[in-house]
Amino acid sequence: MADTELSDRKKIRAIITDDPNTWDQAWTQNLTPWDAGDTQPPLREILNSGEVEFPTSGRAFVPGCGSGYDAIYISSKLGLDTLAIDVSPTAVKIASKNIPDGVKAHFEVRDFFSFKVPENERFDLIYDYTFFVAIPPSRRQEWGDQMNSLIKPGGYLITLIFPLEDQTDGGPPWFVRPEHYLEPLGASWEKVVDRIPATSSSAHVGRERLVVWRKV
Repeated sequence: MADTELSDRKKIRAIITDDPNTWDQAWTQNLTPWDAGDTQPPLREILNSGEVEFPTSGRAFVPGCGSGYDAIYISSKLGLDTLAIDVSPTAVKIASKNIPDGVKAHFEVRDFFSFKVPENERFDLIYDYTFFVAIPPSRRQEWGDQMNSLIKPGGYLITLIFPLEDQTDGGPPWFVRPEHYLEPLGASWEKVVDRIPATSSSAHVGRERLVVWRKV
C-alpha cells in the first residue's frame, strides 16, 4: 500500500462514523482514494469478455456510486437504464456532470438501506465495488437482505472485492474476504465467475477479486 493511500485512510477513518452523512465530508475534502477517475478495469473486462450473458435490456443499479464512472460504463456498454445512488450530495453532483449524451444513467442522493422498489421494478444487474467494504460489518446482513429484495430472479450481482489485505479491526475499508458475502446473500445465489481479474489498475494488482453471482 502506498504511503499516500495509507495517509488518506487514516484521515478518512478520523472523519467517517456510523452516520452515513459523514461520507460527504470525505468528498468535500477530496479524500477519495477509492476513486480512480475512470471505470474500473475488471468491470470493463467482465462486460467485454463474453463469459457471462449479461442482460442488454432492463435496469441496473449501483449503490455507493461515487463519481459514477462505473455506472455510466454499465449503461453505455449494456444499454441498461442505470440508477446509481450515493449518500454524498457532493459525489452525486460530480457524477451527474459526467453523464455523456445518450447514456441512460441517473444519479440520486439515497440511503441504500432504506431504498425500496416494487417487485415488478427489481433490477436485472447490480454492481458493488467498495460499497460492501465501506459499511460496518454489523450491517452486512442488511446488505444481503437488500440485494435479495432488489434483484429479480435470474438477475446478476457483480462484486469487485477490494482491498484484500491483512485483517484489521478498523475501517473503512473493513476487512473483507470473498467468503464474507456468502452468509449475507444466502442460498438463493450461484457463482458464475470467481477469479482474480486479468486486468487491474497498478495499485490494485493482487488486492482484488472479481465474483459474479446469479440469483436463482
